[in-house]
Formats: sequence, structure tokens, C-alpha cells
Amino acid sequence: MTTPPRPLPPTDLRVRDATAADAVACAAVYAPYVTGSVATFETEPPDAATTARRIAAAQEHHAWLVLEDASGVVGLAHGGPFRPRPAYRWTCETTVYLAPAATGRGAGRLLYGALLQRLAERGLRTATAVVALPNAASEGLHAALGFEPVGTFPRVGWKLGAWRDVAWYRRDLGDGPVDEAAGAAPPEPR
Repeated sequence: MTTPPRPLPPTDLRVRDATAADAVACAAVYAPYVTGSVATFETEPPDAATTARRIAAAQEHHAWLVLEDASGVVGLAHGGPFRPRPAYRWTCETTVYLAPAATGRGAGRLLYGALLQRLAERGLRTATAVVALPNAASEGLHAALGFEPVGTFPRVGWKLGAWRDVAWYRRDLGDGPVDEAAGAAPPEPR
């Protein structure tokens, strides 16, 4: 049995840096995931003002990108801190969300791939991702983009009336490891 070829991203899609002006559209793309799925463990959709603050914070040291087609913003992807301790500053947590009309067209790969490239350019070394299970589409996207599963926490989140398992993924970004024997840290992320 042969595997069908992967669809190429449509040429009408464009990835760009998000701005505060995108907050309303990003909040609209994200809200259905908050209210009707376990893809995020938030329970109240953030409003445009909160989303604008999140965009600004992500742009400082990580990235927040949007995906547009002729109708406007149809997806968002961003990176943020993995953990607050200084030793983790080369590691980030990533996420991607698409409007229903954008799914199944290669849009997720296009947008998430651009995010990973941007994070690598900023000097980050490792990307992590968290996936509530089951979620075959997200698991497949992460595998296709080179993420490796590192473990599953069973029953760690309660949402939509049930306990949810969460899988953690990781992927290398940027340059390879530094000479740890010499004790030299990698360049600071920017």
C-alpha cells in the first residue's frame, strides 16, 4: 500500500508576525478551542486586550505568528517560556491553533514550521509541546515536524467533564550542543 502524497500548502496562505491589531482575530480563532475542546486547558476564552498583551509578551523573547488567507487571520502559533528558572531560557513551549476552514490543507505545517524557524533564529535550542490526549491530528503534526514524545502524564487535567491525559513532546532547534566539557554556555537567546 502506498502513502498518498502530502498536500502542498495553498498559495493563498501567508505567515507573518502578529501585532496588537491581530488580537481580535487571534482571540476568535482560539476561543472555540477553549470552550469546546481539550486542546487547551484554559476554561475562559481570553478577550482581545488579554490576547494583545500575550502577543506583545511573546514577541519580546519568543515569537507569535499569524496565518492569513484572503478572508483574514485563520491561524496562530506562538512560543513562550518553558519554565521560569534562568537555566531554561534556551527552551520554549510552543502551540498552534487553526480556524476550522484552515485545517487539512497543510496550513498547520506551514505556520508551525515558520514558528520553529523563527525560534531557532532567536537562539532557542529546544521546543516543547503539550498535547491533551487523544488528539491524532496534533500528534501527527508534531511527529511530522520532528517532535519526539518524551512522556505522558495520565489524568492531570479536568476539562469537559473528564480527566485528561497530557503528552509532552520535544524537538531540537538551532545549532547543536555546545562543548559542555569546556563549560561554555551557548549564546544568549535574543
